[in-house]
Amino acid sequence: MMNTVIMSLFVVSTAFIAYLFGTYCALIRKGGSGMLMDQYRDGQAAMLWNLYIGGGKRTNEYRETLVKILRHSQVRTVLDSACGTGVDSFLLIEEGFEVKCMDLSDQMLKYAHKVRWERRKEENFDNLEIGQGDWLDLSSIEDSIHHPSNGYDAIICLGNSFSHLPSNHTQAIENFHKLLKPGGLLLIDHRNFDYILKHYSLPNSKSKLYYQGDRIQEIKLNFVQDGGTVRELVLDYTIDISGLGVRMGSGQFSLSYYPHKLEGFTYLLKSVFGADSEHKVLHDFSEKTVDIPSYYVHVIKKCCSFGD
Repeated sequence: MMNTVIMSLFVVSTAFIAYLFGTYCALIRKGGSGMLMDQYRDGQAAMLWNLYIGGGKRTNEYRETLVKILRHSQVRTVLDSACGTGVDSFLLIEEGFEVKCMDLSDQMLKYAHKVRWERRKEENFDNLEIGQGDWLDLSSIEDSIHHPSNGYDAIICLGNSFSHLPSNHTQAIENFHKLLKPGGLLLIDHRNFDYILKHYSLPNSKSKLYYQGDRIQEIKLNFVQDGGTVRELVLDYTIDISGLGVRMGSGQFSLSYYPHKLEGFTYLLKSVFGADSEHKVLHDFSEKTVDIPSYYVHVIKKCCSFGD
């Protein structure tokens, strides 16, 4: 089925943005000094997520590259800071890494807990710690996740997840930095918002990367502007649920994103990790340059313990 991306433009006042938040974000939780919105609270996205990502097809495209990067840096311990239903965490456990995972959404975590229970006879799954919390107060998950005293070898934040955070970006990156041991890696990504903001459409890339579902029927892209500047994107997703024989709700869900351009996001990372920190950008998780990638994946190394 051909995926159709329909673009529509909404110009709204600053005051009206609050209304959109109420429409698309079912819960606002306080985290540290900022606000994080659990956009998955109603359970609709969580219910449809496996159809959207394409199950195991999602990880097939980047498994080899992700594992190669981690093993090259002798990574053993990993925090999946935006695990959702657990797909990346499970990939890494299967590859022999020691993983702890967290997410803001209890609805998404229900599916991660389910898989852990189903695979509990496997030692690494039985020992898996799953916690609910947000990036602005990572200490809040200590009751369910015990961070290693010397820090993690790597933290991952994949699937365009960081773009859900409306503000306090530096604080969140600082919190990741603090939890990494010296020499540890942060792998974090975002959509190609440079292209999206220029063309008002999603890149027509050969790589879907994270979202491989063959039941994606429509993605409607909406723009929220303030003073002529796009402050937020809202993606309305429609999934074909015909013939499944199970209750899947409406087959629709919506998610909001706050766009990060490549140059600005690189500056954000370097402002925390240091201007001389080792940093590279992968195009759709490929070591090769892609003309119009769908996603940029940043890999940055903590070079020392300053700022901790």
